[in-house]
Amino acid sequence: MDVILDGTPLLGPRTGIGQYVAHLYQALRTRPDVVPRLYAFTIRHGSRPVDVQPGDWVRRTAPARILQRTWAATAWPPAELLLPSGDVLHATNFTGPPARRTPRVVTVHDLAFSRLPGTVHQRTRRLSGLIEDQAATAAAVLTPTHAVRDEVVEHLALDPGRVHVTPLGVDPSWSRARPPTQAWRAENGVPADYLLAVGTQEPRKNLTALVQAHAAAGRSRVLPLVVVGPAGWGDVVRPSQDVVVLPYQPAETLRSLVAGAAALVFPSLYEGFGLPVLEALAAGTRVLANDIPPLREVLGPCADLVDATDIEALSAALVAVSAAGKDEEARQRGRERAATFTWGACAEATVQAYRRALVG
Repeated sequence: MDVILDGTPLLGPRTGIGQYVAHLYQALRTRPDVVPRLYAFTIRHGSRPVDVQPGDWVRRTAPARILQRTWAATAWPPAELLLPSGDVLHATNFTGPPARRTPRVVTVHDLAFSRLPGTVHQRTRRLSGLIEDQAATAAAVLTPTHAVRDEVVEHLALDPGRVHVTPLGVDPSWSRARPPTQAWRAENGVPADYLLAVGTQEPRKNLTALVQAHAAAGRSRVLPLVVVGPAGWGDVVRPSQDVVVLPYQPAETLRSLVAGAAALVFPSLYEGFGLPVLEALAAGTRVLANDIPPLREVLGPCADLVDATDIEALSAALVAVSAAGKDEEARQRGRERAATFTWGACAEATVQAYRRALVG
């Protein structure tokens, strides 16, 4: 089966969707029944990523945003004019070129654009109609959790048989992660004991509320907070005496920071899956997360959950995780849960969806 996947999320800093595409591609490459190739519509950053094999990368020098606006208005130009032929076309990031003959599979990671429109960038809001149309006309729709699947079926009125859950995985390197060295911490201003928040600085991640809750807790009752992630839009978290702000970090450095944290704090208002919380469990790190359905589904009984929209409750939870000592039993339970999520299983569920798409 020849599969053509959107590889555009591999360009630039790799946040959650970039990690999904990279790991899905690698897992598909190990299978004897699939030949995956990646495409990107871009006028910048078009070089083949180093983890993509020669011959698997198809660059089309074209402005992606203009193409998306064109597809929304006219459903033209189709994939058959833009890309190599394949058995299945997989839009890995909500949208892709329409197709006349090739079955299309679309991954809908979440419905933030409709559930919490004020927390997403205006570019995403402008694409909401295209996202909904492409999901409605796709041969198969993929979601990372059952919680998102239920939302997609209800919101878009889709046949449940066309919507498939393909949970993400966690790379084995997370289970081998070790805390940062004292020298690295000193160079980057990271204390020996800290709480960690990971995410793009954007409203949906709820980081400013986290900083408010942290300040409300009081210095003597809560560990310092380290916030790591790329710049986004909206309110910006600024460093202070008790808050360290670091930019996007390479994968190895991020794994080390997570492994060294007393807890990963994940107050996001809405997620489709929440890959950082799963990676933290794999690293043996305690997790404090917002109590929302996708995170409950991923974390099971292996995390502390709180209503992260309640500053007082979030502040109390930060105090509690700061005071909690190491719990080896809980760490082991978290590692065992994370181990049940693999990229091989994600690829298997995805291939099954491809097969369903081929038969119509």
